Amino acid sequence: MPNEIWRPPPVLLTVDLVILTLRVSALHVLLIERGIEPYKGSLALPGGFIANENEDVFDAACRELREEANLDATELHLEQLGAYGRPGRDPRGRIVSVAHLAIAPGLPEPEAGTDASAASWVPVEDITSDRRTLAFDHRQILEDGLERARVKIERTALATAFCAPTFTIAELQRVYEAVWGFDLDPRNFYRKVQSVPDFLIPLGPDRRTTKGRPARLFRADHHQELRPPILRPLPPNRNEEAR
Repeated sequence: MPNEIWRPPPVLLTVDLVILTLRVSALHVLLIERGIEPYKGSLALPGGFIANENEDVFDAACRELREEANLDATELHLEQLGAYGRPGRDPRGRIVSVAHLAIAPGLPEPEAGTDASAASWVPVEDITSDRRTLAFDHRQILEDGLERARVKIERTALATAFCAPTFTIAELQRVYEAVWGFDLDPRNFYRKVQSVPDFLIPLGPDRRTTKGRPARLFRADHHQELRPPILRPLPPNRNEEAR
């Protein structure tokens, strides 16, 4: 009727977290095993509902990370990834999730808590290759987080954070390969990183890593933004399709 007051439909708010790290030269994501319905027993990103009307979204993300995996968000750089509100994404009702992303080296083993029956680091390839599935729309959220991570190492010096204080170009290349998800040509990669001003500082003496010539050592410069960026080449299968 014309005189009826319009009331917005009830919408609940949650947070989800994409936490990425390198373990044994492979990119891993933090996942929990859900201990409650819906999707009880399924793998999911850590997260949960906003506690109350006074809780900030970022504070909720930090709290959920602590409660579900016993990880301290203050030691990470959490950034907002995006909002996910497709109708039907959650069988419990109209629920919008604000996802957050963190990419960091040397993260400890998680410990499950609250509504998670287990928490662990899972190779990202297990999800992207469909060997494992995720609850809700968490596969899409993870893929968006992966793309953000891939862009970050194109345009910032983030990749050097996963190396030792001194490292070889080959060690840095393995970080890029793990995040981008495919092998790189060593000569092209060496030429690209050497062409970026204020990215790497050469050191000495060289380190002998094989029976061949010693590998030159480097450390990261203080600049965080890469100009020009180190852009991804097309992966091999995309190159074949483009021909």
